[in-house]
Amino acid sequence: MSDFFQWLGHALGTLIRFIVEALSGFFGLFADAGRSFLQGLANALGTDIGLLSLVAMVCGLLLLYAAFRAGLRKAFVRMVIYGLLGLWLLSLIVS
Repeated sequence: MSDFFQWLGHALGTLIRFIVEALSGFFGLFADAGRSFLQGLANALGTDIGLLSLVAMVCGLLLLYAAFRAGLRKAFVRMVIYGLLGLWLLSLIVS
């Protein structure tokens, strides 16, 4: 009787290990793709992959987007201010 439960435990453990390794490989592909994307982005911009530079880049792009939206609403003073702030922030991280 104990041989049956030993076999059942071994079979269940093998199945769980197979599922975990398959999911690990699957999510590893996404991690490698994200890492490669960030490396390519950093190389194109001439900057490092630091968290601060990525946050600054996102903030700069959001400021440029806000400038574009202000231009569509014909708020030209706001458009110029947001545009200059966005370009200034992006110029700090691009070398």
